[in-house]
Amino acid sequence: MLAGLLDASHLMPLDALPDQAEEHARAAGFSGISIYVADLMLAGLHLLTAPEATAAEEERHLRIEGTVPGRAYQHGDLTSAGPADEHGVAWWVPVVDGTERLGLLRLHSAHDDARAREDADRLAALLALIIVAKRGSSDTLARLMRTGPLNIAAEMQWNLMPPRAYADARIVIAASMEPAYEISGDVFEYALDGPLVHLTILDAMGHDTAAGLSSALAFGVCRNARRQGADLIGRGEAMEAALIDQYGTSRYVTGILATLDTRTGLLSWVNRGHHPPIIIRDNRWTSHLQCQPAHPMGTDLGLKSTVCREQLQRGDRVTLFTDGITEARRPGGPEFGRDRFTDFLIRHHADGLPLPETLRRLVHAVLDYHHGQLQDDATVLMCEWLGSSLADTGPAEDLLGLPASEGPAARTTASRSPRP
Repeated sequence: MLAGLLDASHLMPLDALPDQAEEHARAAGFSGISIYVADLMLAGLHLLTAPEATAAEEERHLRIEGTVPGRAYQHGDLTSAGPADEHGVAWWVPVVDGTERLGLLRLHSAHDDARAREDADRLAALLALIIVAKRGSSDTLARLMRTGPLNIAAEMQWNLMPPRAYADARIVIAASMEPAYEISGDVFEYALDGPLVHLTILDAMGHDTAAGLSSALAFGVCRNARRQGADLIGRGEAMEAALIDQYGTSRYVTGILATLDTRTGLLSWVNRGHHPPIIIRDNRWTSHLQCQPAHPMGTDLGLKSTVCREQLQRGDRVTLFTDGITEARRPGGPEFGRDRFTDFLIRHHADGLPLPETLRRLVHAVLDYHHGQLQDDATVLMCEWLGSSLADTGPAEDLLGLPASEGPAARTTASRSPRP
């Protein structure tokens, strides 16, 4: 099944994936293949089909909140999709690329045992790899992931930023951003450089296309400077120089530029006119980090940049955010606020939800608090430090809601032997 689908994928448009998956999945006793992808707001799941295919409307679009497939997506669990019938048992299987939750696979299985569940998980994993490999060239997928038109800035930002989740045995990273279709000046980035993890969040002034252009410029300059060896202060100076060269001092960008050394847990950061990071420790209390801020990038005010440092403990969660999170307010009501923000993160993490699901619910709570219409971008980037070793991925798997690794001993030749 896997080898056949992998071979077929090299010369296959994404539109053909459901039919190809159906054809090759028969080798493992699977049928009735349906592939669903999550939309940009992470509010619904939408059926991936060939252009000429037809399906009932209720089968094409599924809500995440309050549905069985939605729970499978939220918790990352293989879930029953209904009673067994003449085609076998039916399952919802999370489609995850590394740690990025792409959607769900629905299938029927002729077998109902551990081997079949393992095969279904691996089929979903291969489908995720194929989707990610082809999404950059697929307008079919881009349209499917949208429930409304994107503004120009959002079109740029979603194509610039990394996936909304990453993990290895040392760290777990998750990010979320709204309004998904009308982003103006927010961007986030994370990148790994050996033992170092670079974390960046930027917020450009304004709520228009110019804000998107200035944040995209700052984002590109930051990435370029970092990859040429610039330190935290140097990255900020490079962004300032580029913004002034392009706009004079008429546009500015605030931001936090941070680096976490996973060998020691030492967090270093520079504040360029932005809200300082928050540390959540032991899921009980928070520390609002303080660092003398320099001026926003692009204003040329001459304030000195300072590199500040904080020694993390294992399990600490570094949280970067923009003011759209804390300053969201109902008409005539109080702001969502920093205390409500951190309390939400602590309470929902205690519920045992995967970290990306906690952030998904956070952003939807901010939207609800603002009656669904934000006045500013609301972005949050969270990184949890687990330790220095790459050996034990169990804690990261738990935080991301991934199936636990069984280790090489569990994957013997005997365990993969053909059924009678």
